[in-house]
Amino acid sequence: MFLLILTFLVFSINAHALPTFEEVKNSYKKSDVYLLDRNGEIIHELRVDHKIRRLEWVDLKDISPSVIKVVIKLEDKNFYEHTGVDWKALGWAFLKNLFGDKSRGASTITMQLVSLSLLDKNLKPKGKKRTLSQKIEQIKTALELEKSWTKEQILEAYLNLVSFRGELQGIASASQGLFGREPSGLTEIESILIASLIPSPNSSIEKIEKRACLLSESLEWNIKCDELKALAQSSLSRPYHIKPTISLAPHLARRLIRENKNVQSTLDKKLQIFALQTLRHHLNQLKAQNVNDGAVLIVDNKTGEILAYIGNSGTNPSTLHVDGVMAKRQAGSTLKPFLYGLAIEKRLITAASLIEDTPLNVATERGIYFPKNYDNEYRGLVTVRAALASSINIPAVRVLMLLGEENFALRLRELGFEGVKDGEYYGPSIALGTVDVRLYELVNAYRTLANRGKWSSLSLTFDRTALKQRKVIEEDTTFIVSHILSDREARSETFGFENPISTRFWTAVKTGTSKDMRDNWCIGFSEKYTVGVWVGNFIGTPMQNVSGVSGAAPIWLEIMNYLHSNIPSRQPNPPKTVIKKRVLLNDYSKAEKEEYFLKGTEIEHVLTLKDSGQDSPKIVYPSSDTIIAIDPDIPEENQYVTLSYKPLTEKYEWVINGEKTGIKTPQFLWQLKPGSYRINIIDSENKLIDSVEFIVK
Repeated sequence: MFLLILTFLVFSINAHALPTFEEVKNSYKKSDVYLLDRNGEIIHELRVDHKIRRLEWVDLKDISPSVIKVVIKLEDKNFYEHTGVDWKALGWAFLKNLFGDKSRGASTITMQLVSLSLLDKNLKPKGKKRTLSQKIEQIKTALELEKSWTKEQILEAYLNLVSFRGELQGIASASQGLFGREPSGLTEIESILIASLIPSPNSSIEKIEKRACLLSESLEWNIKCDELKALAQSSLSRPYHIKPTISLAPHLARRLIRENKNVQSTLDKKLQIFALQTLRHHLNQLKAQNVNDGAVLIVDNKTGEILAYIGNSGTNPSTLHVDGVMAKRQAGSTLKPFLYGLAIEKRLITAASLIEDTPLNVATERGIYFPKNYDNEYRGLVTVRAALASSINIPAVRVLMLLGEENFALRLRELGFEGVKDGEYYGPSIALGTVDVRLYELVNAYRTLANRGKWSSLSLTFDRTALKQRKVIEEDTTFIVSHILSDREARSETFGFENPISTRFWTAVKTGTSKDMRDNWCIGFSEKYTVGVWVGNFIGTPMQNVSGVSGAAPIWLEIMNYLHSNIPSRQPNPPKTVIKKRVLLNDYSKAEKEEYFLKGTEIEHVLTLKDSGQDSPKIVYPSSDTIIAIDPDIPEENQYVTLSYKPLTEKYEWVINGEKTGIKTPQFLWQLKPGSYRINIIDSENKLIDSVEFIVK
């Protein structure tokens, strides 16, 4: 009687349109979306739906046959015989529920499928059970579905939409999350356990074990209950883990993906992979020197499109989320090209100008500032070309003193360095890169040099309109600075002729190391690309025995060689406002060298000691009868002056009040103390060369 009444009610309800199998499959959305490269290839998978965990839809043919067999056995043993409803099972369920102690359901796989959210939300139970009207609607819809869908389509959709445990929905997420394998590779014992989750996905492990053991007995697969219990404990007692199918740009994916849809970026997948592998390889070699982290950025000079973006190597679990491209770090010597460039542009110096590389002390509000060279050596007079190419520190500070700290800070802001404070905040140390910068900003500043002084923003996607450029540096200045940065001979003073920043094609490059060896950089450009590399430690610990050419530079070189394996890089032609002229370097040897000048700043020869009137050795500071006053606002231990003699090419020993100091450098940093002093310089035979007297008060 129950079945007759139910049948009447079912067929008295009007039929309604159901979605096709293709519509349901196409409307299925993963909880992850993809970041695509410039060619549409997937480079990163990022989860965006944090309520449910769905992976790719799996075709029935790609699901292990043992899973299909077990699920049908447990959920709907007459699946292939009925037409959507198992009337016999439904009748027995009614009687059991009427006279038994426990409720029993008889929903077929088809009936369960129509209750899933993608088909009809109204069929979901409002409490523990569905209402009678919901049950009737469920039966009616199941019968309709079987008329338009094949059994295989029903089973495929069911296995992709059913919940297994927690937030895991679909066979793909359950298989990957619980067992770390694809659905096609599930074994018989894994199939039993995964099917046992369907009736009540969030039951206790003990209940799941009991259900799995009973199911195993009915299958007669010779799988012991203890084996099932062990598998249940190992897979269900820990948080599930789904490894991303591809993870090449995690930081960029989090930055670009804002909605539940794929995003195409400007990255090149092959280049991204190569840059990441190169970074990991070299960091592994540098571990003994306490170098654990790194970042790489590669851009196209003309378009500003970012071709590779490596926030970090992805091998250090404690720093996985740190984005080294956007993190601010101390710039070191990488800012020097913009310092010298501004001074050349303002016609304060030329590439052939001589600057003293001798000990220097600069009075500041914080005390005396004593810049030092990386190698603690002093070279006397050096040209601007050699000072910049070989990254000698003291000449850079002297150029800053000509230029002014605020002028340099303003130029850095014009180049896109955000957060640069007033020049006086940094003092003279700004010349040596005490400014905190991002690799992102630094690469674009060097790209500005590559683009002859025109600055424009970088791009990660193709949706921006026109490329807006603004002139920051004069074209003739960028040519001279770039030529210096490409000069292998000029940089040989510090780096030698053969080093990791010497390429077989034209490039302009600069390295940098921050104070206390915490950051190491190599930034440079070719005709087509600008590449920036940073290595160090995100936690700020110093590296050991790492320089610009041993840390970041080998990574930069390998990437540049890859980029130009089949593409030439040609030196830019000088603009009309740049004059090439032979300059006399030494009056005695008559040595000459070609140099580039801004039009109107050409010189016939480089100033030598003879030209400056320093023929005979002489103490130039302090002069005789000088009175030096101690500054009461500066701590006593910071009160120094520089004793200096010329010529800088000679070696004389300093003698103070009759006592030899053992110091034989042209400049000597001496701590002030009140008193009267007589200072001599003597040669190797103890012959007096010059002498001065002065007073310190």
